[in-house]
Amino acid sequence: MNGILNVMKPPGMTSFDVVASLRRILKTKKIGHTGTLDPGAVGVLPVCVGSATKAIEFMTEKDKLYRAELKLGITTDTQDITGQVTDTRKVNVTREQVLDAIMSFVGTYSQVPPMYSAVKINGQKLYELARSGKTIEREPRVVNIYYINVIDISEEDGSVLFDVACSKGTYIRTLCADIGEKLGCGGCMSFLIRLKSGPFDLESSLTLDEIEELYSADRLKEKMFHVDRVFADLDEVVLKEAEIRKIINGAAVRMFKGMKPGVQLRIYDQDHRFVALGITEKYEDSILLRSRKLFLA
Repeated sequence: MNGILNVMKPPGMTSFDVVASLRRILKTKKIGHTGTLDPGAVGVLPVCVGSATKAIEFMTEKDKLYRAELKLGITTDTQDITGQVTDTRKVNVTREQVLDAIMSFVGTYSQVPPMYSAVKINGQKLYELARSGKTIEREPRVVNIYYINVIDISEEDGSVLFDVACSKGTYIRTLCADIGEKLGCGGCMSFLIRLKSGPFDLESSLTLDEIEELYSADRLKEKMFHVDRVFADLDEVVLKEAEIRKIINGAAVRMFKGMKPGVQLRIYDQDHRFVALGITEKYEDSILLRSRKLFLA
């Protein structure tokens, strides 16, 4: 079985728990997820099965869309509501101040990874250090917040519901904590759902129970995505048989005049089978196309 399952991760499970469950259901070990979701979070978790695991490195690079709830006035050690409360402050801010603070994070943003995260420093995961009571300096990472859409601000309980589109590696709970800090009252994330990961959205996701039922009925393949879905935003090129042989053997083929170097393309054969992710390069006065990652050998 090869392809991508768009899994609806339930709360209380780690991303690896989901992979372990799928290995049991599908009776195969060659399975990997494409981007960690916190245990308390829910939503889209694309999982690659079989030969589609070759695409994991590309899926982790994709942008994400989340819906989050920020709880103002509460600070925790994990930056979400499940952590230990380290500070509580009175929330005395206006709706306009909340909106201004949130929107100030749109664009390029230097974010310090939380201590409770799987980021490794000197070979050790930060959450392992945090659990032993240690806090160390972390280098900020540049992330991109493409847009934030504030859905609701509740002045009664100090909660803010918003959608945020962002680049890979963005910690939404850290964003919530940073917004709270900017407002001077602190804050933590109280809810998170991933609405979209790359081309995979909530509407096409399946629960683990649904996956198990479909597998038992021998209908799961109907709901699996082909690996080329990962590259749906790229243009495609169909090559002749001799050119496909060159691509498979690691050689380059000459491309049309006018193409630019550094362009990624989906490469298909004459039967429209997805062969490779290709990239163009300049050689003397020509533009060549070669495989960046082979998917059909």
